[in-house]
Amino acid sequence: MTDTAPPFSWRSIVLPAYLPTLLFSLGEGALIPVIPVVAVDRGASLALAGLIAAMLMVGGLVGDLPAGWLVARIGERAAMIGASVLAAAGTLLALLVPTTWALAVGVFLLGLATAVFGLARHAFLTSYVPARVRARALSTLAGVFRGGWAIGPFTAAAIIAWTGSATAVFWVLVVSCAAVVAVLLVLPDPERVFGAAVRVRAASAENGGDVATVGQGRADAAGGIRHAIVTYRGVLGRIGTGVGLLAALRASRTVIVPLWAVSLGVPPDAAALVIGIAATIDFALFYVSGHVMDRHGRLWSAIPGLVGLAIGHLVLAVTHDVPGAVAWFIAATMLLGVANGLSSGVILTLGADLAPASNPAPFLGAFRTIADAGGAAAPLAISAITSALSLMAAAAAMGVLGVLGAGMLWRWIPRYVPRAPRHPSPEPPEPDAAWTPAADT
Repeated sequence: MTDTAPPFSWRSIVLPAYLPTLLFSLGEGALIPVIPVVAVDRGASLALAGLIAAMLMVGGLVGDLPAGWLVARIGERAAMIGASVLAAAGTLLALLVPTTWALAVGVFLLGLATAVFGLARHAFLTSYVPARVRARALSTLAGVFRGGWAIGPFTAAAIIAWTGSATAVFWVLVVSCAAVVAVLLVLPDPERVFGAAVRVRAASAENGGDVATVGQGRADAAGGIRHAIVTYRGVLGRIGTGVGLLAALRASRTVIVPLWAVSLGVPPDAAALVIGIAATIDFALFYVSGHVMDRHGRLWSAIPGLVGLAIGHLVLAVTHDVPGAVAWFIAATMLLGVANGLSSGVILTLGADLAPASNPAPFLGAFRTIADAGGAAAPLAISAITSALSLMAAAAAMGVLGVLGAGMLWRWIPRYVPRAPRHPSPEPPEPDAAWTPAADT
């Protein structure tokens, strides 16, 4: 079959994939820190304010599976535009109706929009980016997202200092979403330019143009989410569970580190400085993670990341009451930042590796649901264990789960995602060609 797809260029994905991601994540990063503040200003208790803030994660978890169906039906660009409109609508609802219930509904709608937007970016890069640079592309996507979240709070602080109102920050997300829509409408649809040709080429490459492969792709498209879950239940249960544990450790880090600082009596400004330095280290390593995965294989990012996150939690668990506990806290926080940075983009990359080339969105919806479920469950588990036992016990439990997750990924990644060649050819075969759904039954 003649390959009519244009050669891959990094420049070709900067505007359609990375720029909308930066704009959307900047607006979201500005809004998230002020949600509890606005909730309390509207009369919510601290517990209710926390629940309202958690609606963002709930919305994302609820939206993952429908997002896979939607992206498969209408395409990546249309889904990102729709998600931006939904996010702006939810934000305007929370802004213009000054009640706690409107704020909760608006945050939930933002979570739904985030799920759709994130899956659309993921599916687009899965379809378009060649396997030889896939990890770097997806790690860069994760880095751009983290960069937006890092810039957003500074933007929010400046607006609050200027206006004296936390609700004014809501307009940042509205403007960001409008900018995303404008960018996507002005640019040519990358899916039409590249997507169809790349998918046909990938399907052909898997089996030398075998009709059965194309038929499998049509079945995937027709069956949607349910078909993807049933067909790929083995890989979802094995690698998906390991990825869910990785997501849980990442979410645990963001909860345990601030709580640890409070329990040790670390001044808030000093704790913020430590956490900020760790976040900077985390952000600085995103491209390193992608380069390692493309050159040496996915294990070399997933395992060091999970093991590092596990060790960081275990170090915290055994050093809370020892002399020099604050120094141990700083060291463990830096280790958690390094570990998280070394695993940057690995969940996105594994999802892209495992997704069927002909129609990745339904599979990615199921895969991301498992990961988001792990991230959502971790704070609840930490709260429950801390209430029943202690914060040290919660850190130890998360560390043990990290070791378990590392063992699962060490066992299953080599089976489902073959190690990348040291010097890949210009057009290597798709990694998901090494296994078939039949192997899961």
